[in-house]
Amino acid sequence: MSIALYMDEQVPKPITVGLRQRGVDVLTTQEDKHTGVPDPILLDRAAELGRVIFSQDDDFLSEAHRRQVEGINFAGVIYAHQRNVSIGDCVRDLELIAKACEPGDCSNRVHYLPL
Repeated sequence: MSIALYMDEQVPKPITVGLRQRGVDVLTTQEDKHTGVPDPILLDRAAELGRVIFSQDDDFLSEAHRRQVEGINFAGVIYAHQRNVSIGDCVRDLELIAKACEPGDCSNRVHYLPL
């Protein structure tokens, strides 16, 4: 089994396109009509959909940490700083995570790219 990804609105489109070309299940916040929605609501939405959120927004790290400390469940966050990882590296690493991990492997955790 693999994990499905939920892309934050700031994620460059070529990452989403590259993942889809590799058979990864990806849904963007734009496609889900959740553009401009606060991060806590996006994390709840991702969990509701059974998807791990991918973001390049530092605020997701704060929200994920708060939930970890307070024991609030979330489906998981994958984070990559925009300056520290290329689009190609994001696609490669996200594909690896999506195809190699089970949904429970990401629950209540933050994974950082590059791997």
